[in-house]
Amino acid sequence: MLAPILTDADFLTVLQALMPRGRVWPRDADAVQTKTLAGCAPTFTRLTARANQLLVDGFPASTYELLPEWESSLGLPDPCAGAAPTIAQRQQQVVARFANSGGQSIEYFIEFAANLGYAITIEQYTQARAGILKAGDPCCGYDWNFAWKITAPLNTVIRAVAGAMAAGDPLAAWGNAVLECEVNAVKPAHTIPIFAYA
Repeated sequence: MLAPILTDADFLTVLQALMPRGRVWPRDADAVQTKTLAGCAPTFTRLTARANQLLVDGFPASTYELLPEWESSLGLPDPCAGAAPTIAQRQQQVVARFANSGGQSIEYFIEFAANLGYAITIEQYTQARAGILKAGDPCCGYDWNFAWKITAPLNTVIRAVAGAMAAGDPLAAWGNAVLECEVNAVKPAHTIPIFAYA
């Protein structure tokens, strides 16, 4: 349900309805009381619009004015986003951190990357063992038990969205530095992620 969009005329009607009844309280358009209340109505309209915007700003995916508060609560900004991240990149990082419930499964890392705006696949490796190894399989040593490959597009493009960008933001940003940094921050400590781009 969307918040109501109230106009000056709506507030004038409400304010007039709150006035006492009687001949000394006229509701004519040219009455002094009507003009006085009409002067107050824009303030109520403006405050209601700001309150409606606060409802939008209260969610991490659509926040703009409260983005610094969200980032502060989640330990952001950090070096992962680079020197000058766009508003969209900052919002995605906030969503990824906010929705991050922790985990070590492939599904967890795919969802975590999706919250950052990246579509990835993951392949796990294991060391070569007799009885399991087939012809053509690589002969991997023990350390390969801890390696996993993350495949992402060569350049993930994050496009600017009207209403969710600031002056100076580029119309598009690309690269995978945020993905690598964030995955390295949340990966199990004993694992070795290998990033591949196609």
